Amino acid sequence: MPSDPRYRIYRVDPDSVPATAGRRAASRASLAVFTDAIRAAAERYQVDQRLVEAVILVESAGNPDAVSSKGARGLMQLMPARAAALGVRNAFNPIENLDGGVRHLRDLLRSFAGDVTLALAAYNAGEAAVRNYRGVPPYPETQAYVRRIRSLYDGAAPLTETAAAVLSTPQEVYRRVEADGTVVFTNLPPRGASRPTP
Repeated sequence: MPSDPRYRIYRVDPDSVPATAGRRAASRASLAVFTDAIRAAAERYQVDQRLVEAVILVESAGNPDAVSSKGARGLMQLMPARAAALGVRNAFNPIENLDGGVRHLRDLLRSFAGDVTLALAAYNAGEAAVRNYRGVPPYPETQAYVRRIRSLYDGAAPLTETAAAVLSTPQEVYRRVEADGTVVFTNLPPRGASRPTP
């Protein structure tokens, strides 16, 4: 259990929580809702559609309204500065987010001579970190991120089926109260805490 008194753990079944229309659509039909848009962006930027789908599953679980604790937004979790640099005006618009995210992924694949593992590490930790460490940085978050995407991407199951399984699995949500009284809900446990076993 978390030892930080600002956190309280909740087990949440995604189907029991009120959600935006985009979240409901994503949870019901998984990535199938966005298949045409994903395919179009993947073809436009010549990136494997399965790779794009795997990134989306890990980044946002197919939720176009997702916001990370660091401020990344949308299906492909674009940070505001990166979104602006890519010309994405509304990161919550799935079409714009996919266009910017897939273009960014294509650029990283080009930068790392098609090495998917290094491109994924750079998508998560930044290109400079990957170049500095001459490989996947020794950050636990980045290493886990690359492993998760590679296992989805390299797996045999269709990702739309995998998405349905991911989205139907109850998630742990932590409630944190900041010093100024702001209440934050996140899937990230407090620093140093391990997730409880079910």
